[in-house]
Amino acid sequence: MNKGVEFKNISKRYGTDKAAPLAVDGISFEIPKGSLTTILGPSGCGKTTTLRMIAGLESPSSGQIIMDGKDVTTLGPAERNVSMMFQSYALFPHMSVLENVMYGLKMSGMGKDEAQSKADDALQNVGLTGFNARLPSELSGGQQQRVALARALVLEPGVLLFDEPLSNLDARLRREMREEIRGLQQRLGLTVAYVTHDQSEALAVSDQIIVMDHGIIAQRGTPQDLYERPQSEFVAGFMGEAMLFPAEPSQDGQVKVGSMHITPRNNIPLGKIKVAVRPEAWHIEKVEEGMSAKLIKLAYLGNNYEYTFDTELGPIFVVSPDLTDVLQLGQVVKLQLATHGVSVVAAK
Repeated sequence: MNKGVEFKNISKRYGTDKAAPLAVDGISFEIPKGSLTTILGPSGCGKTTTLRMIAGLESPSSGQIIMDGKDVTTLGPAERNVSMMFQSYALFPHMSVLENVMYGLKMSGMGKDEAQSKADDALQNVGLTGFNARLPSELSGGQQQRVALARALVLEPGVLLFDEPLSNLDARLRREMREEIRGLQQRLGLTVAYVTHDQSEALAVSDQIIVMDHGIIAQRGTPQDLYERPQSEFVAGFMGEAMLFPAEPSQDGQVKVGSMHITPRNNIPLGKIKVAVRPEAWHIEKVEEGMSAKLIKLAYLGNNYEYTFDTELGPIFVVSPDLTDVLQLGQVVKLQLATHGVSVVAAK
């Protein structure tokens, strides 16, 4: 049995009115043991409800939840071997760092000496050795985050749950903490379910990403699958920036986009199609071949330039890493497409 968590046709409706919309609508997925699965999606898509059902904080309206081979559908949080790390950290302000980490162990009846030893180990794991006597108010946001992580880890949960854990941190700390969480997960072989609305965060930490939209699973797979091979307009647009252009299949197996023809890397869906193009997939050329484009906007971002061109397809947003040969407003160039960052998806 290598499934840490398994959802079987789970639905969730709030209230007793059967006409009320479903927050989660018949979803099924697995989280393999020792892996990190991110549940990703916009506000209101059902991702937090899904996480709360794993935790036992919400009960499904129908379906079955299996954890480590055991049916836990009707069990409460205390009867499941899970720990949850909340967005707010939820540290006790009057307790020291050590007391915060020991709290769950003492509540479960563990002796003080053993609980302290385990708490010391957990704090060492998250790089907080020597902080035992400090109060949460004496810590930075990143350090408070590490205390909350140590408190969750010390219980040795079968499944560790994260609900938007990095949203209160600045950009640099977010990067550091996501590396910390991923490193700990891999080193300790933890089974993790991780909820976020941040696509770059999901790409950086995940073995598997589940993208949700209006209570259903729009697509799931590896980070590379979802970024490079989206199956719908929604996933293409949500997994990083992508522009979508109407397209038509050609008889030679190519796809026509405006005056350009591309050879798709994925199978062409039946029915109406669009081509999703990532900003980094455009190559700027000063030659005769390609689609004519006039530069109408530019922005310098330190490690790249962001350009907007006026073209036959309308405005096109391009990210260029070339910091030396900088284009000027009004300059006319040719745009060509790379083979990566280009997908054919079913149109809505």
